[in-house]
Amino acid sequence: MNRVVLVGRLTRDPELRNTNSGVPVVSFTVAVNRTFTSTQSGEREADFINCIVFNKQAENLNRYIKKGGLVGVDGRIQTRSYTAQDGSKRYVTEVVCENIQFLEPKGNSQNNSFGGYDDYSPYDMPRQPQRQSYQPQQKPERNPFDDVQAQFDITDDDLPF
Repeated sequence: MNRVVLVGRLTRDPELRNTNSGVPVVSFTVAVNRTFTSTQSGEREADFINCIVFNKQAENLNRYIKKGGLVGVDGRIQTRSYTAQDGSKRYVTEVVCENIQFLEPKGNSQNNSFGGYDDYSPYDMPRQPQRQSYQPQQKPERNPFDDVQAQFDITDDDLPF
């Protein structure tokens, strides 16, 4: 099984490119805080995970998320190699994203300064209040239990509790 789930913040603005065959692609890095503090410095450390996303999700990520934006990533780990311009062979390990969730309301990521990232933990994030949807008032239907007293002759003294 090869499955990765991450919650973290983008370390830079996404940059949309296209493959040779014209498929939209975005490479980005997600900073994910560790759940513990360093024994040497006493500070929380972060891991910086390279990710890649294709097609419509790449376009949406480029359009709606900026540096510091909080995202949830679901995907798989992939390793690949390529030959650099200097002729050396390079190896890359990255998360190929199958699903990306934007975890902040639109506009919040621009107000986040990435410099304060050390104070962030995905486990400490307050939940956003749910918006109440409009429900039109409906006529109250007849209560199906209105006739219960008529069907059963039960008093409070008959109940065991």
